[in-house]
Amino acid sequence: MSKTLVLAGCGKMGEAMLSGWLERGMMPSDITIVEPNEETAAKLHAKYGVQTHAAPTDLAADNDPDFVVFAVKPQMMDKVASQYARYAGPKTAFLSIAAGKPVSYFQKNLGDDAIIIRAMPNTPAAVRRGITVAYPNALVTETQRRACDELLKSVGNVEWVDDEGMIDSVTALSGGGPAYVFLLVEAMAEAGKQAGLPDALAERLARETVSGAGELMRQSDETPTTLRINVTSPAGTTAEALAVLMADGGMQQLMIKAVAAAKKRSEELAS
Repeated sequence: MSKTLVLAGCGKMGEAMLSGWLERGMMPSDITIVEPNEETAAKLHAKYGVQTHAAPTDLAADNDPDFVVFAVKPQMMDKVASQYARYAGPKTAFLSIAAGKPVSYFQKNLGDDAIIIRAMPNTPAAVRRGITVAYPNALVTETQRRACDELLKSVGNVEWVDDEGMIDSVTALSGGGPAYVFLLVEAMAEAGKQAGLPDALAERLARETVSGAGELMRQSDETPTTLRINVTSPAGTTAEALAVLMADGGMQQLMIKAVAAAKKRSEELAS
């Protein structure tokens, strides 16, 4: 991975990407992190050997990265984005993983000649099992797109879309999706406790069932619908449970409402 980059912000997702890049062969000397939290910056330098700075104004004048990666929270982006406008031009591409911030937002803060890729990863990136969907603006070259694809693949699979409007839906589905799965585990564990199981056993069964089912689905060529049918004996215990979960107002309708609410919030963050 012969490229240089500046990583603006390095929280959980930023660090997941950083460690993935280094595992894929990037040199620590090719990565500069801008992290205002002094303690966090010191830990990153000690752990990964990368350069850290407190602010973009501390970057050397001759710093000319291939990528600037925005990994700060969307609520902080107004204080951050415009400080990198000096990099706008044909050399540097901007990669943002901030929810709800469209390409037009970065063009406003960086200039109309800014090369921008808007992406939405998710937290399984921390174990290299993430899924990221990316959208390039019209200025992104094929070479830059391939390079960005390589960066994003360091933490999981990557999909590209030609319609930026899809990114809000992606944010709602896969961006927040891990939290929905964790809630499912919580709900299953609580149901097990209510059914008479000891707390620890209920939690272990719920956790292992969901993670095991996910791995089975990953390795299978069957659709989720087919896998569900395969484990559901007619008139059996699973069928009884699914009759409740699939009833009107059940899991499917709740998930549709939940994703719609998350998409609406993603759209609101654009303003």
